[in-house]
Amino acid sequence: MGHSVDEITVFAPATVANLGLGFDILGLAVREPGDTVTARRVEGDEVVISAITGDDGKLPLEASRNTAGIAVIETLKAAGTTAGIEIELHKSMPLGSGLGSSAASAAAAALATNLLLGGPLRKQQLVTPCIEAEAAVAGRHADNVGPALLGGLLLIRSVEPLDIIRLPIPDGLTVVVVTPEYELLTRDARQALPDQVSLGDLVRNTANIAALVSACHSGDLSLMSRCVPDEVVTPRRAALIPGGPQVIAAALEAGALGSSISGSGPSIFALCHSPRCAEEVGGAMVEAFHQAEMQAVSVISPADCPGARPL
Repeated sequence: MGHSVDEITVFAPATVANLGLGFDILGLAVREPGDTVTARRVEGDEVVISAITGDDGKLPLEASRNTAGIAVIETLKAAGTTAGIEIELHKSMPLGSGLGSSAASAAAAALATNLLLGGPLRKQQLVTPCIEAEAAVAGRHADNVGPALLGGLLLIRSVEPLDIIRLPIPDGLTVVVVTPEYELLTRDARQALPDQVSLGDLVRNTANIAALVSACHSGDLSLMSRCVPDEVVTPRRAALIPGGPQVIAAALEAGALGSSISGSGPSIFALCHSPRCAEEVGGAMVEAFHQAEMQAVSVISPADCPGARPL
């Protein structure tokens, strides 16, 4: 147990989930954007959201219906205590962008709550409260909340019981994420998925995930570049994003190791062997979105970034 404080501000980053082939099982933290939660102790035992900024008024202020609020409630429950906590949530990424917006809010709120309580829970123990919060909006998976909290590249072997494996990240590996001005609801992106997958697709995806894990451990980037394509989820979702397939093609042509959809989209990421390569790839991706008459912004980040942290 550390010392409890009366007020704390925590930042949690955006995340790239799935990484193409790792549907619901792989996730990576990026440097920016992210969400910030300021939490303070108040009288009584209510959890209250006093303000939300940056969401254009779209998110509910009611704690039990907001992922940040639910994360506070579930963290208190996990710590076996009650407390009066008031939070302010500052959103600095678009909703429905495929960057784990709700997961970042949950991760920041959970860590802030734990620190207010004096740190009774380990960071790993905050993942489950965040899964509960995320389940309210996007289903039970940890490929966004895991890296938003813990940072780095994570493999979620199982959600129940929770089993998270940290993968090593090859030196210099850089990720570029390009976000078009286009909202794609997770619900719609989930509905585009097939109920059944052919045995051939299963075998290919299993082989690719095994090879990707090996590439992480050996630092073999040419092997990594052969692993990212996915024939099950990506083609169906790319079709929902104006210019999606062309943006992925442009990334590969500009020298990316691999490119696919971030989370449920419409953001598209590319893995690159260096920051300089990422600059060129990001430019090509933004240009491909422009060709499809979509405005887009790019963010370049080391592939190895920290998770939620106090500011």
